[in-house]
Amino acid sequence: MNRDIRKRNLIVMGFVAAVAMASLGVWRYGYVQALERLQRQGFSDLALASDRLTAQLHRYRELAVFMAEHPAVTAVLEGGGAAPAATLFLDVADKTSALDVMLVDFSGRVRAAANGTEGVNLGDTPYVRRAMQGALGTGHGMGTPLQGRAYYYAAPIFGKTSGRVIGAVIVAADVNLLEADWRGSQPAVFLTDQQGEVFLSNRSELLLWRQEAQGLLTTPGARTPPFRLSGIAGHEIWHQNWDPYLPRKGLYIERRLPVIGFQGSALIDVAPAQRIAVLQAAALAALCLAFGALLLVATERRRTLAQANALLEARVAERTAALVGTNAQLRREAAEREEAQAALARAQADLVQAGKLSALGQLSAGISHELNQPLMAIGSFAENGLTFMDKQRPDRARENLSRISDMAKRMARIISNLRAFARQESSPSVQVDVCAVLRSAVEITGPRLREAAVNLTLDTPGTPVWVRGGDVRLGQVFVNLITNAVDAMEGGPERALHITVQGGGQPSVTVSDTGPGIDVPDQVFDPFYTTKSQGGAEGMGLGLSISYGIVQSFGGEIRGRNTDVGAAFTVQLVPWDESEAA
Repeated sequence: MNRDIRKRNLIVMGFVAAVAMASLGVWRYGYVQALERLQRQGFSDLALASDRLTAQLHRYRELAVFMAEHPAVTAVLEGGGAAPAATLFLDVADKTSALDVMLVDFSGRVRAAANGTEGVNLGDTPYVRRAMQGALGTGHGMGTPLQGRAYYYAAPIFGKTSGRVIGAVIVAADVNLLEADWRGSQPAVFLTDQQGEVFLSNRSELLLWRQEAQGLLTTPGARTPPFRLSGIAGHEIWHQNWDPYLPRKGLYIERRLPVIGFQGSALIDVAPAQRIAVLQAAALAALCLAFGALLLVATERRRTLAQANALLEARVAERTAALVGTNAQLRREAAEREEAQAALARAQADLVQAGKLSALGQLSAGISHELNQPLMAIGSFAENGLTFMDKQRPDRARENLSRISDMAKRMARIISNLRAFARQESSPSVQVDVCAVLRSAVEITGPRLREAAVNLTLDTPGTPVWVRGGDVRLGQVFVNLITNAVDAMEGGPERALHITVQGGGQPSVTVSDTGPGIDVPDQVFDPFYTTKSQGGAEGMGLGLSISYGIVQSFGGEIRGRNTDVGAAFTVQLVPWDESEAA
């Protein structure tokens, strides 16, 4: 037991150590990935700041080039007075916010200036020497000839007659003014010249600092280095804790700016990257520890379940033998149930057929009378036809023969309807005209209607009403409803039967009578429910039950209700959809 506990403790300690190592790896990976994103964003910000500064300086470059071609400037160098040029320079400096606008001759001496620096010799400055060579000169400095930091553009002036350089216009841009809108923005950016001195920055505390050989900034006279350098995955991280406006840990990036002669550098705060890396490592550690805890719980439960499983296996072995016998008994019962269902289906089909034959039996007397009358008429017309033939009266004989043909057609139609009604139909639902089926049912039950002196009213649309069903089975439903209505009205003072067919999206057929109504409407469709004498020849109570099943097989519905004058049965059918034919 103690050995198992020690083994479990060692596994837990090893798992915790593995989680710690994995979390450390995830932290480093997440930190490096976040630094990559910060570096890309920092380069974009540094490029944006550098481009904005370059664009601001270019305004002064264009101003220097424009002023070098001004007639008043050329006139001063070719012997004119300097007063008009000085006034012009003062006006231009005032409108463009330039620190100073100066005119120097070929020797570099200032001939005219906006801020009164006339007489100063700038011939030794690199930007003036560059201008005297016929090219645009640039430079920067602090102090001479102006106070404060300035960026200079020197545009050469060419003589009108000689075409040689005779002087230059110098425009001094105020660097403090350029930094005004930039100061305090993120990230911390500083621009260093070729000597490594910080000349422009949005952090004033970094101005005039110098970069050492290692790349770190330092200030003259500093006893301890203000920045400490570290690296991770090729990224330089500067550490400091002396300035609240600089990041304590900053990602160092740099970019060359050859257009203005500086190197742009930026320090980007890595605190967001550290937070992301810590969150990722913490999430992994929490997930692994939670998984480990669940695994430990699952292991303990598995051990407990293994003990319980051994006990259950013995019980299962005991129950298996009993289940085998039970399964055999269930299979026998299932086979018996299937045989019973098949027998029930056959019995239902036989009941449907028996219901039709029962209806035919009830209609047989009227049908015999309907067939006997045409037969007797045919005999009479035949005898009369022979007589007319003997008397040489063919026209009258032809008329009798025509009547005999009509009588024969009528008998054929009655027999055809009877044969169709008696036929067993097992085909699926097809397209059926409910009006045609209803007229056939009325023709079959016609003798019974006339025998019972029932006044029939048939209200059908002028066009076919197509529904989903079967001619024979749907005809059986209508015959059952008509014969039931006639039986219900037998002996009554008023015997009227009204049949209404409704088309449209919900086709239906309603059969209304003037009989005594329905005693128990909720039971009228139950098998063997009848109001006629039990066991008599009138019926067994299966007609409406069979009709209910037939209508439901078509997807329809049949309902019975009492009215003010009798009973009404409504057969709701499903309209025919052309897509079913496809």
